[in-house]
Amino acid sequence: MGVCDVMIDNISFSPEINTTGITAFSMPGWQLALWTSAYLALVLVAVIGNATVIWIILAHQRMRTVTNYFIVNLALADLCMATFNTAFNFVYASHNIWYFGRAFCYFQNLFPITAMFVSIYSMTAITADRYMAIVHPFQPRLSAPGTQAVIAGIWLVALALAFPQCFYSTITLEQGVTKCVVAWPGDRRGMTHLLYHLVVIALVYFLPLVVMFVAYSVIGLTLWRSAVPGNQAHGVSLRHLQAKKKIVKTMVLVVVTFAVCWLPYHLYFILGNFREDIYCHKFIQQVYLALFWLAMSSTMYNPIIYCCLNRRFRSGFRLAFRCCPWITPTEEDKLELTHTPSLSVRVNRCHTRETLFMAPSEATNGQAGSGQEEMPTGS
Repeated sequence: MGVCDVMIDNISFSPEINTTGITAFSMPGWQLALWTSAYLALVLVAVIGNATVIWIILAHQRMRTVTNYFIVNLALADLCMATFNTAFNFVYASHNIWYFGRAFCYFQNLFPITAMFVSIYSMTAITADRYMAIVHPFQPRLSAPGTQAVIAGIWLVALALAFPQCFYSTITLEQGVTKCVVAWPGDRRGMTHLLYHLVVIALVYFLPLVVMFVAYSVIGLTLWRSAVPGNQAHGVSLRHLQAKKKIVKTMVLVVVTFAVCWLPYHLYFILGNFREDIYCHKFIQQVYLALFWLAMSSTMYNPIIYCCLNRRFRSGFRLAFRCCPWITPTEEDKLELTHTPSLSVRVNRCHTRETLFMAPSEATNGQAGSGQEEMPTGS
């Protein structure tokens, strides 16, 4: 296994212990309390924020658009990651003892990779949708059944990618201490483990980020040069163009936040595969807990970004938390989420083939847009 018998697990990487009760890496009570508070705050913000985003979109017909359905998929993955992974792996990393049984050991080696894959490929799908809407507005758009098929495909591929690690998960008893490990067959030198993790990191991080970087570069050039095909000919308003820019800025910020949060964590795993002796140091537990918190914090930032940069989501959050004495939603907030301009008004505002080619269902959902900054597809 390596210099310090490092426990191999995709989402929990912590040093092995030498005794049956207290580990060599046990923390003082005050330190454990600080980490517990930090992780608890993360979980609460992530769960409440993402649950609110899902409610805003699904409970209001005007918000049910292709881009927003992918945002629901992203929020669901983040919510589940915060609920089912963050707290349990924090306990494992801080105590180095697996308390949660064999079945949950399988789940913990299946779900984190699945959720990461779903998160970043939901962002990639949003990028593709924005690319088609802005760079190729005259091409047919993704239909509702097509959106559902893409979302289902993302989940199926994610589960397939995570299945090998889940399949080889096992519970071991080492010096009287229970461990949840991944025991790759015939992998004494760890090459199978290394290859699998490099493939996973490439597929759930580097490859989609490169694709999104290229796509958003083209989108940015198209928008900031005001060169969207048909815009000049049909006289789309400056406000409408600014709305498109606002959507792109929001999604770019979401992608950049994800990339920054996860990069140190992935580098930690890559370094650990080549220098296992780093896990022998006392300080590595604090390093791991900090990097793991940063990675998991990616699950709580998106709702904050939507609320800060998007008027309709901001109205939705005010409506969702109207029971709080310091929050008073206005009639304008309700109209933002419920009022849909007539199709004739939208056509008069936009006069683009993109609007005229909308499917009837999209027209009723306000997918043509009205020049306001919003998440839905269409313009």
